[in-house]
This record gives sequence, C-alpha cells and structure tokens, in this order.
Amino acid sequence: MPRALTLNRTIVPLPDRDRFFTRARALRTHFQARGCQYWVFEDAALPGAFIEFAEGNDVDTLTAAYSSAPESGVDPERIYREVAL
Repeated sequence: MPRALTLNRTIVPLPDRDRFFTRARALRTHFQARGCQYWVFEDAALPGAFIEFAEGNDVDTLTAAYSSAPESGVDPERIYREVAL
C-alpha cells in the first residue's frame, strides 16, 4: 500500500505561538507512537504561517492515528495517497 499524507495550513497569532508549539509537540509524540510521522514548517517570509504534515505507511494507519489524536485540527477525510511514478 502507498504512503499517506495530510496537510493543514494555519495562521498562528504571536500570543498563541507557545500554545501552538505545545500542541504540535504532543501531536508529534502521538503520531510517532502510532508509527506515523508529523512535521511542522513555518513560512520563511510570513512568521506565524504554518503547514503541518502527518504521514503514515498507509491510509488505515494514518486514519487510526487521527482517530485518537488530541486536538489535531485536521480533517482526516482529506488524506493524500502517494502515487507511483
């Protein structure tokens, strides 16, 4: 089965930055414990503009990780599958 990926774009106001990173660290731990990866990238030209990625070995694994994720903010129905090139 191909790998699966989700992405979430969000703007985080400066006063909420610490809370966002606390949540992101908790999500990284959660996803890693379920065999998935989780990354956060910030726009180099726009501080506070983030993209979060979660990746699993397959759709089922990633969906299961989201089903028990704390405050993920991502719609797990919007999952992208890797395509063979």
